[in-house]
Amino acid sequence: MTELGGGADSAAHIRRSRLSEYAETAEADASGEIPAPSQAEDVARRRREFAALLGEFRRTAVLLPLDTDEVPLTADYGGIRWILAFSNESSLARFAIARGEEEREWAYQRVLGARLLDAAVPAVGVPCGVALDAADGDEGALFPPVAGIVPDSAAVDVRNGEAPR
Repeated sequence: MTELGGGADSAAHIRRSRLSEYAETAEADASGEIPAPSQAEDVARRRREFAALLGEFRRTAVLLPLDTDEVPLTADYGGIRWILAFSNESSLARFAIARGEEEREWAYQRVLGARLLDAAVPAVGVPCGVALDAADGDEGALFPPVAGIVPDSAAVDVRNGEAPR
């Protein structure tokens, strides 16, 4: 038993005061070391960064390459169809080169990112997201078919009309 009268596991259930977190931060600041962010802080920061990226994508006209039948170019991966979109002609050119198709003419349309997410994705009829700048590695982005990115009607994580909390 501990001083608090519980078993060995009861210490894990005691809520820490936010003051102890501030004290730890102050101690680290006094030592000159920069404290590493907690996992929760890191997740929160990444979510804010993604929300900003998503907002920028929704407001920006992107290039939507068309195949020979003038249908938007897509790729299937992981059970999801991805509409391929590009932020500029250079990014589209890198994609064409990566496919070994730099010699052919690439027709494309300019479309707002919001229109892709809100209208094109639901119209596909299968789980679908948008891949931005697919040939640019870490500089590219994926907008998967989940609540908060695409309409709930097209989100794979919405069941019975409710998104997960």
